[in-house]
Amino acid sequence: MPTTERVLGMLIDGCTVTTSSARPVVDPYDGRVLAHVADAGPDEVRRALDAAVAAARAARDSSALERSHVVARASELVEANHESLARTIASEGIKTIREARRETTRCAITLRLAAEEARRLGGETMRMDAFDNGGGRVAYWTREPVGVVAAITPFNDPLNLVAHKIGPAIAGGNAVVVKPHEQTPLSALRLGELFVEAGAPPGLVQVVTGSGAVAGEALVGADDVDMVSFTGGARTAVRIARVAGPKRTTMELGQSGATIVMDDADLERAVPAVASGAFAAAGQNCLHVQRVLVHDAVYDDVVERLVDAACSLRLGDKLDPATDMGPLIDERAAQRVRDAVADARKHGARLLTGGPGAGTSMPPTLLDDVPDAHPVAYEEIFGPVTVVRRVATLDEAVAVANFGRGAVHSAVFTGSLERAHFAVRRLAAGGVIVNDSTDFRVDGMPFGGTGGSGLGREGVRFATEAMTEPKLACFALAGPGSP
Repeated sequence: MPTTERVLGMLIDGCTVTTSSARPVVDPYDGRVLAHVADAGPDEVRRALDAAVAAARAARDSSALERSHVVARASELVEANHESLARTIASEGIKTIREARRETTRCAITLRLAAEEARRLGGETMRMDAFDNGGGRVAYWTREPVGVVAAITPFNDPLNLVAHKIGPAIAGGNAVVVKPHEQTPLSALRLGELFVEAGAPPGLVQVVTGSGAVAGEALVGADDVDMVSFTGGARTAVRIARVAGPKRTTMELGQSGATIVMDDADLERAVPAVASGAFAAAGQNCLHVQRVLVHDAVYDDVVERLVDAACSLRLGDKLDPATDMGPLIDERAAQRVRDAVADARKHGARLLTGGPGAGTSMPPTLLDDVPDAHPVAYEEIFGPVTVVRRVATLDEAVAVANFGRGAVHSAVFTGSLERAHFAVRRLAAGGVIVNDSTDFRVDGMPFGGTGGSGLGREGVRFATEAMTEPKLACFALAGPGSP
């Protein structure tokens, strides 16, 4: 390992912990080694879990006000360090500096929402006398923390998706151990440091860096972990479920939702939204606009506009504010996307714009005439590739959109309330976005998908509830004549 490079330790029990081995963090745009980070093994994971168990025990007795103050202060520190955090996101990952700045702003908002949720989390009373055997009793329930949360986060939103784990975990009174994606750990480490600066006690927030195969499996498989919160791909989700066993688990897995553009859509609004959702973060986004189903009456117009929009995007240095689209996360990912496009073309797809690119760079790519049975037509590609397809009716569009393994979001552009409500009822997705693309999200929404696109919901309120559980108290009142 080069001695000239920075070596960053993990955050365990409030301390920086290094290991005898380290792994490089590489800028996917130019291959620069940004730093080396400690490579955790089972011993480091065990140390983090021991600290988390003790911290969770203390957190259970903390007040809602104390929890809220820690998370709110962390939000303020994110805002105070906004530009340096954005540059970290852009350097280690796939986002341009403009995209990274938006992510940093969203992170601060996510944490503010979590601070509010800490004060809001409550319970309900029950009318026991509504039941035959409930007379003479009163009952209520509260929400209590699950304990230790293991959070596994992806590379595409390396700061805000970590905040979506840490903020709700603390709001609910838990301790959390984060295992960030091995290619983008720097943002998570910095956020962990800001939580310590904000007053989080040792062990409450910890960041363990390393591989999924070693550190990740040791973490999710540990008996001390009460809940696993995962955002990432379906193959990893299967491994996590197998290793974790019968633990409380939430998973946000993506898949490929569809965006429908009807003949009564406002194209001045629809096309820019579709183009943005198609090529933001170079398509490496679980809300990526990968499938665009366009009514035949406006198909040629929409395609022409989308090609123009794609051709206008500038690729290049992520830290240059003029750059519109960054790279894929590594050359293996880029080659996988190129191979998928080449295979689709071999089976009859037509390339409207784009092409193979080189290294980790791939231009915005539009395809049509993709066979419905081809995986590019319905499986998540996680790259800057979008398929456009003609449809004759909304019924046909919904049927095509629902083919696959579920979706987080589907979307429809229409000027008709009747059509909009029909789409909301019929589209098989966790959310249906009307007159915006599948890529629309605010951080308070219930966020998650149907079928193979996930289990449970993220979004601050919903994640906080998932990281707590109801506890019932039932009192049998004294009988007649008792004092």
